[in-house]
Order: sequence, then structure tokens, then C-alpha cells
Amino acid sequence: MSLADQACYTLINVPMDAEPPTEMQLKQDLEKGDIKSKIEALKKTIQMILNGEKMPSLLMTIIRFVMPMQDHMIKKLLLVFWEVVPKTLPDGKLMQEMILVCDAYRKDLQHPNEFIRGSTLRFLCKIKEPELLEPLMPAIRQCLEHRHSYVRRNAVLAIYTIYRNHDFLIPDAPELIANFLEGEQDMSCKRNAFMMLIHADQDRALNYLSSCIDQVTSFGDILQLVIVELIYKVCHTNPSERARFIRCIYNLLNSSSPAVRYEAAGTLVTLSSAPTAIKAAATCYIELIVKESDNNVKLIVLDRLIALKEVPAHEKVLQELVMDILRVLAAPDLEVRKKTLQLALELITSRSIEEMVLILKKEVVKTNNVEHEDTGKYRQLLVRTLHQCSVKFPDVATSIIPVLMEFLGDQNELAAADVLVFIREAVQRFEQLRNLVMAKLLEVFPTIKAVKIHRAALWILGEYCTSGEDIQSVMTLIRQSLGEIPIVDDEMKKAAGEVQDEEIQSGGAVQRLVTADGTYATQSAFSTASTRKKDDVPPLRQYLMEGDFFVGAALSTTLTKLALRYINLHKNPKTQNAFVAESMLIMATIIHLGKSGLPAKPITDDDVDRIANCIRVLAERTDLMDEIFNKECRGSLSLMLAAKIEEEKAVQEASENKVVRVHADDPISFTQLINRADLGTGENLFELTMSQALGMNTKKETDPMGSSKLNKVTQLTGFSDPVYAEAYVNVNQYDIVLDVLIVNQTSDTLQNLTLELATLGDLKLVEKPQPLTMAPHDFCNIKANVKVASTENGIIFGNIVYDVSGAASDRNCVVLNDIHIDIMDYIVPASCTDTEFRQMWAEFEWENKVAVNTNITDLPEYLQHLMKCTNMKCLTPEKALSGECGFMAANMYARSIFGEDVLSNISIEKPAHLGKDASVQGHIRIRAKSQGMALSMGDKINLSQKKSLRPGGA
Repeated sequence: MSLADQACYTLINVPMDAEPPTEMQLKQDLEKGDIKSKIEALKKTIQMILNGEKMPSLLMTIIRFVMPMQDHMIKKLLLVFWEVVPKTLPDGKLMQEMILVCDAYRKDLQHPNEFIRGSTLRFLCKIKEPELLEPLMPAIRQCLEHRHSYVRRNAVLAIYTIYRNHDFLIPDAPELIANFLEGEQDMSCKRNAFMMLIHADQDRALNYLSSCIDQVTSFGDILQLVIVELIYKVCHTNPSERARFIRCIYNLLNSSSPAVRYEAAGTLVTLSSAPTAIKAAATCYIELIVKESDNNVKLIVLDRLIALKEVPAHEKVLQELVMDILRVLAAPDLEVRKKTLQLALELITSRSIEEMVLILKKEVVKTNNVEHEDTGKYRQLLVRTLHQCSVKFPDVATSIIPVLMEFLGDQNELAAADVLVFIREAVQRFEQLRNLVMAKLLEVFPTIKAVKIHRAALWILGEYCTSGEDIQSVMTLIRQSLGEIPIVDDEMKKAAGEVQDEEIQSGGAVQRLVTADGTYATQSAFSTASTRKKDDVPPLRQYLMEGDFFVGAALSTTLTKLALRYINLHKNPKTQNAFVAESMLIMATIIHLGKSGLPAKPITDDDVDRIANCIRVLAERTDLMDEIFNKECRGSLSLMLAAKIEEEKAVQEASENKVVRVHADDPISFTQLINRADLGTGENLFELTMSQALGMNTKKETDPMGSSKLNKVTQLTGFSDPVYAEAYVNVNQYDIVLDVLIVNQTSDTLQNLTLELATLGDLKLVEKPQPLTMAPHDFCNIKANVKVASTENGIIFGNIVYDVSGAASDRNCVVLNDIHIDIMDYIVPASCTDTEFRQMWAEFEWENKVAVNTNITDLPEYLQHLMKCTNMKCLTPEKALSGECGFMAANMYARSIFGEDVLSNISIEKPAHLGKDASVQGHIRIRAKSQGMALSMGDKINLSQKKSLRPGGA
């Protein structure tokens, strides 16, 4: 049996670089050293025993020379020593020396110092040998009457563990502890005694609780927690007792301890589904979130609230508490705020929407004057929430839009971009709001500071300005944002005007300027770097001077739409031509500027083509172009919004389909007639949380044949090796348990058989497996724990060494095959917005480019195969991937349980000239924050991108 299978109570850090002392050195220090030397020798002895060393000769040395000492440090170390040292002979009988140890501890149990008594009682909780405990029972009973509470509470724990393991040693323990509980005043002692009665004799515990149920609120929090546990267990096994104790749980919701209130609220929800109970529990949770300072606590309790909301019957109760839930927004943590807003949005109704909008408006105003790391992201969250509120309830959009418009002039581009997305949707969906939106947008347009926001705002203005006045207003704004035109001439004049009161001697294209000291300075007009302040330059001109001509192309499209619409509104040819000429002049001057050499970067060919096309459209003025610019663009937007609404409806319907409703022909359950066992069918939450904490699988076995487990078995040695070994790799969240089966295939007894393991990558072996002795043709299981710290490909390698009984040769060694840890156990699909994806793509510095090498011939099939193999989620919408064009590009995203993000962009094609049976070609680019993650994901794709041809293969 390995150390992993044995009960472990004390963990001691062992420095790996220290030289282990010899047994003779330790013996000498323990016999003749001073107190300090003996303490150090005792520590080293304990460490070596924990590492599997056998030191039988030191046992009597410690009994003779160390045990009689009264030093407290030595006594504490001795308790650890007697806990870990083997106490039995190979045949299972108790060692004779233990009689001396037992006598020493009997004296310690009667020691006048309460610390020595208490620590000895705690030590006895860990002793499993009844022969050692039997002589100590009278002394343990006497400790129940000691004057100090530290001794009494440890005596109760000792009696409880002894009764649980060896009830014949103290058969009257429940009665003894019940009597002790009646007269005890100390809360810690009462808690331990009450906990023992819960597990040993529940009826006595219930009788005690019934006798003092009115005083429960005055008890200490440690006792109240145990009372909550008892009430839950009793009501779970015997639901008819609920009425008896539910009032007590209600009272505990007002306890001074947050832990008690949390447990009481959780218990109340499981015991009763009455609206008053749910409301009381939810209110308690909200108070805990608001008052607790720890963000982890806030998130845990928020998860409880979200779980409450998932029950359809409870959702209506929580809808009344939306305003209380929004109080949580006072927390500074972004994750807490995000969850709170999401929960509130799901609970909002037409009755509470106006109040919620008012609160969110106040939160928006608060963020204006606060500069914090997460302020920008919080503003973005608020904008998105208000957007969704107005989509759900169009009536409130009128009050939301003016507030959100203020964000357009904000330095935070993310929040402003979300506002524009919202405005675009609002203008398209709600015709009655168009005049309000356009008026407000014209008002805030001069305050916009970001090029992306300017670009999107120009599109909206060009699409939805329909009256002659609005069109003239937009033209005025554009002229103000560009400054004097033609731009090149204006820039040249300003560049020349920089040198005032200086004599300018022109000589062709090159200017010779006379400086203040009479010397000449020569410069070319086309390479003049403007030294004017950026604040003096109009925004659109500033973008163009920096080389961003895409905004110029967007501006040209807007002007074309406005001009075509203006022509339809005004029948006077003179007015029409004036407006069209002005629009064409602006477009021409942008092209001229792009080719002049004045901007930081020249105009691209794409932008030139786009602007030139717009000029041509205005010159020719055909009906077809009018149709495309003024109707088809808006039609594309409405199609996109319709697809988005359909997608949201599909998600909503999918979530509603999961709700189990009561059917008309379901049998009615009468409490008085139903079987008691049927009432308590729910899972025991205490057992459930304990099993989850221990990493045990709580899901029902969906694979009865265990084929998925067999897939995780790795053969470590060959069938012809003297020792056969195979390992089952069980991956938990943060550690890996290797269950190694070892078979002795020889006719010899193998002694000191040791499994030696080592790791490569971000893995760490927690313990050293214990040496074993194996009979001929015997087999055994050894467990080894490996700690995982990050998502990175890891390798476990090692060997098995052993001695053959009776052989004089050196130790034998069998080298094991490597075990490769699959990172897919730590990768889970995740989703993010396009903006977040682009931002992470720009930030992440590690990229791994993988060439596609597969036998799959279909593009969508290859994408599905890749998603299945890598656990990544495709962010590109299904509609964008549909259709056959011989090319596909998609973005994928996943997250590890350690919080590491991994992004990938696949660009694949199927060349037409190679025929239908040609394989998919292309590249996959992977980006991650850490090098290990990027390389590991690339290795995984390389290993699994070919489709297996055998039946059942993936």
C-alpha cells in the first residue's frame, strides 16, 4: 500500500537538497546531545520515516533518552513521531516497546499543564490501535471534568473518535457526552459534544436541540453551524420534521455570523419552496454580498443567487428583489459587477425596468469622474446592459439614448463603440426615435475623439439623415472637421506661415528660409513636418494627415448617400449641383492629399478606388446607384439585425426547453399518503459538497462498460519484462492520480520494489511511492499524485527497481514507457466578443503557425474535427461559414481551468484545380500569453488533425 492510500494527518516540508544523516549520527544526538541537538535529530528522524525509511534501532533510544524530558517542543515533536512511526510487528501484533509509550501518555493525560493534556488528547484522536487506547480510557474520562475548556473540548473529540473506531472501549459514550452537554457552558466544548451526538446518537442531539431551541440565536457561531447541519440532515432523511425546525432556521438568518447566515439560507431553500422562504434566503444572500469585503465570497454567494433563479418557481420571487440585487454594483470588482448586471437583466420586468434604468444611469454618471483600471470596462458593461434593456423594453429607449450619447466623446473607445452599435440598432428598429437620435448625434459629433467612432457615426448620419436641414447640418459638420479645403493648399500655406516675419526666398519647389541669425535653412515643401499642436487640427484632417485614409473612404460614401438624397429632395438644378460639387471637391481633395506626400502614410489603392467610385456615381447619377446607396445598404443592416434576433430567440427557446414543467397527467403527491423515502429524494448537499471537495466524481456512470476509462490506461512495460506495469491516468482539476498496476511475472520474491517517477514540464511529483515486497506472480496497485500548475504538455517517466530474494547481484531495473499528459483535460470551450478577440490577438506575444496536413476533404468537416480535438469554440457565426466557395476562415477560442486564454485563426482552402478528392490545405495560427500553451496546442493539432480511418475512430 502506498503513502497515498494511508491516512495522512501531518504534512511536513522536507528540504530536498539536504544530505540525509546516518542512523548512528541520529542515535548519538538523541542520546548525548543538548535540547537543541535532540530537537533537530528528532525532526530529521520524523522526516526520514515519512520518506519511507525504517529505523527500528532508534525506537528504544527515543523512549529512554527523549521521552522523559519535559521540554514542550520535544513533547510536540514526540506526538508527531508516535503518529508516523510503525507501531506493529510484521505479523500485526503490537510492539512491546509501545507499553512504555502508553504509560508515558497516561502520565501526560494527568499532567498539571493544560496544554500538554490537550495536545495529548488531540494526538489520541489519530491512534488506531485499541491495545494502546484501552489503558488510557479512565484518564480520558477524567479530562471531561478538567477546569480548562481546551482540555475538555479535546477530550470530547478523543472520546468521539475512539467511539467511532472502537465503540467497545467506551460503549456509554453518547450518554456520557449528553450529560456533559447539559452542564457545559463553553461554546467550543458544546459544539464538539453536539457534533459527536449528531453522528453517534442523533435522537439525543434532537432532544437537546428541542430543549434549547429558543436560545439558539444566543449560541456561538461554531455551535450554530453544527445546529444548521443537524437540521438539514434530519429534514433530509425525515421530511415530516421540517415544520418542527424551520422556525429555528428562519431565526438563524439573523445571526451575527456571516457563515451561519449563508448556511442557514442554503438550508432554508432546500427545506422549503414557499415564496416567503425563498425571499428570506435571497435577501440574506444579497446582504452577505453587499457587506462582505472578500470578492471570492461575493462571487460564491452570487452563484447561489443565480442557481436560485434557474428554478422557474423561484424566479418570480427574485424579480421583486432586482433593486436590492443592484446594490451589489457598489463592489469595486469587475467580475462581481458583470455577474450582477447579467442576473438583474434576466430578472427585469416591465414593472421594474424604469427603476433599474435610473440606477444604471447613476452608475454611468459615477464613472465619469473616476479613473480606475477597470472603469472603461465597467462603462462598457453598463452600455451593453442599457442596450439590452432598451431592446427588451423599447419604451425606455427614449430616456436611455441621451445618456448614452454622452459616451461618444469619451476617451474609452470600447464604450463608445458599444454605444454606436446600440444607436445603429435603435435607429433601425424604432422609427419613432430617429429624429431624437439624429438630433443628439449631430450635437455630440464635434466631441468625438476616436477614428473608429467617427467612421461609424458618419455611416449612421449618411444612412438616416433624410431632411434637407439635417443633410446641410451634416455637411457643415464635415467641413468643420476637415478645415479649409483644398487641404493640400491649406497645409502648404500653414507650413509656410509657420515662419512669421522671416524673409522667404522661393526658388522653384525648394524654399530657402532666412532664419533669425541671418543663415539659410533649406527645406522641401512636400516634406514639411507640421509642428502645430494636434488640438489646433480639425479631427478628420488629423486622421488623414496621420495616414488613415479609410475614414476618408467612409466619408466619401456618406457624402454620396447625402448628395443622392439631397437631389431627390431639392428639384432646383442649381442647388443640386452646388451640393454635389462641394461633395466631389471634398472627395477629390482627399485623393490629392493622399498622393501629395504630406501625410505620414500615403493613401492605399483600395481607398483611392472607393473614393473615385463615389465621385463617378455622383457624376453619372444613375437610378441603379441610387438604389444601391440609399436602399440596399439599409437592407443589409436589417438582414443582419434580423439574423441576430433569430439567434437570440433560438438561444432563449433552447433554455426554455430545458425547463421541466408539471404535466397535466402527473400524479398528485399527498404528504400524508406518500412513502417517507420518496420525500427525501434530493441529493444530500453536505455529502455532495464533500465529495466535490475531495475530487470524487459525483456524476452517474454513463459508460457502464468503462470503455472511456480503458482509453486512459497506458502500458508502461512489455509483456515479456519480469515486472509488468500499466497505469490508469485519472485527471482531476489541479492534480493527476496515477493508479499503477504492477505484476510480478517471475517465480522469485521481489524485495524493495520501488516505483521511481520523474516529471518534465509544469508537473510536480507530490510524494515518493513506498517500497514493496512482492510474492511470486503477485500483483499490487501503487498510487502516485502529480500536481499540475499550468496548461502545458507534460511527460511523466521513470523506472521500477527491485532486489531478487537470495540473489547477490545488483538491483534490477525496468525502464517504463513515458506517460504523456493530454492538455485537453484542462481546456474548456469559451466565448468572447470580436472586439475582445482582436484585443487579445494583438496583446498575446506567442504565436505558433501550424500547416494543415490532413486527409479530410471537406472544409466544414475539418473545422468540426478540429473543434472536437482541441475543445475550442468557433466564434465565427454559422451563416458566415455556410456555402461552398473553396475557402474558409474562422476564429476559435478556448480557456484553461487556470484562466489562460488560447486563440486560433484557421485559414483553409480546397484548390479547385486539384479535384474533388483533394485534401484541405492551409494554415492555423495559434496565439497565447505563454509559450507553453501555444506550443502545446500546436502539438495537439499536429497529432490529431488527420482523421482516423478505423471504425469508431475520431
